[in-house]
Amino acid sequence: MSSKIKVDNISDQGDNNLINKCGSTITLGASGDSITLASGASQSGFGRSGSVDWQTTPKTTTFTAASGEGYFVNSGSSLTMNLPAGSAGAIVAVSDYARNFGTYPLTVSANGSEKIGGETSDASLNVSGQAATFVYVDSTKGWINVQNAEDTETGISPFIVATGGTITTSGDYKIHTFTGPGTFCVTNAGTPGGYTKLDYLVVGAGGGAGGNNFHIQGGGGGGAGGFRESRNPAIAPAWSASPLVTCASLTASVGAIPVTIGGGGSGGKAVPNPSYPPWPGAAGSSGGSTIFSTITATGGGRGAQPANNPVAPSTGPGSGAAENGGSGGGESGGNPGSGFGTGNTPPTTPPQGSNGGSGDTVNYTLGGSGGGATGAGNNAPPDCSGVDGGTGATTSISASPVTYSTGGNGSKPVPTGSAGNAADNTGNGGAANNYYPGPSGGTTPKYDGFNG
Repeated sequence: MSSKIKVDNISDQGDNNLINKCGSTITLGASGDSITLASGASQSGFGRSGSVDWQTTPKTTTFTAASGEGYFVNSGSSLTMNLPAGSAGAIVAVSDYARNFGTYPLTVSANGSEKIGGETSDASLNVSGQAATFVYVDSTKGWINVQNAEDTETGISPFIVATGGTITTSGDYKIHTFTGPGTFCVTNAGTPGGYTKLDYLVVGAGGGAGGNNFHIQGGGGGGAGGFRESRNPAIAPAWSASPLVTCASLTASVGAIPVTIGGGGSGGKAVPNPSYPPWPGAAGSSGGSTIFSTITATGGGRGAQPANNPVAPSTGPGSGAAENGGSGGGESGGNPGSGFGTGNTPPTTPPQGSNGGSGDTVNYTLGGSGGGATGAGNNAPPDCSGVDGGTGATTSISASPVTYSTGGNGSKPVPTGSAGNAADNTGNGGAANNYYPGPSGGTTPKYDGFNG
């Protein structure tokens, strides 16, 4: 038969054997009960169960730990946790709050000359997501790490999380803009319940225009860089007025994607020939290609240079024909048969660009314009009026409407000013410079083609 004593408090009345009797087993409370020490009271002999009381305000600067506590460290730089003075059974724990110990290691330093794992040197936690528990044993080994965990798991976002480029926000979308080479890093690929697709705009660099002869013939305009864009069907009407150039979205996956940005083609330079004033022109150079993941937008083809001056066919370096590309370069004046550049080269579905225009084949004077994303280059008319470049594509993927990949103008009879396209990262082809019919009016004629 067992007996039970129910009291509010057990007090020491001088008979220490009441609760310290050797060999006795004393049970306090029943299963499920909580035993609470009075305020100001302390316990001894029970020891800790190996647990700590976690402090839920993360540490952001170097600090000194207290025995019996656990700490989350949210470091934006390398920090130090100083351990307290060691006493047998003391326990301290720490965990990587921001999962970036791999970038910003935490140094664990013992008090004075005390040891960590038998060594007098500091310990380093340098694995992202790492957590450790240290217990002080004795003066021989000091603090011993009794539990080490490496857990980088975080809650899964339903949407894509990525870094790289210049990041802006438009509504529910984040926009990563690259105007130079870089890396697009996906750290979370999203979930089917959120969004897993990457929409993109990839634009190749425009080709340079051909240089003019003074004052007989004009060069061809540079072709626009290839234009490749995908759109979320739910908001496609708000993005672009160019549905024919829409591609399929990409499915995101965790990893690094290098981004290559093509450089604009150089405009052709007039080649001085002191033996004859009508200097021959020079061809431009084609633009470079832009690459993102499996999507390549090819650079625009160069604009052609004029052929040898038909009035004095023995002068000049000869013909530099237009080249193919995302959009093709324009044929020059006075260069019959050399042809315009072919767009959508290599071919993509839908097409990334258009053909260049033909030069004047009647008077052999002005060059055709470069092709654009949604329209072919214009053929130069025989009346010397000149032509604009092939039409580009307008999109609001960057939150406001911008026109990309317009072909470079063919040469025009404009005595002053510039017909060039701005170097503004829009993939436009370079314009052929002004065709200048003779040194009248006291102005200086222009010969060189503009850059893409």
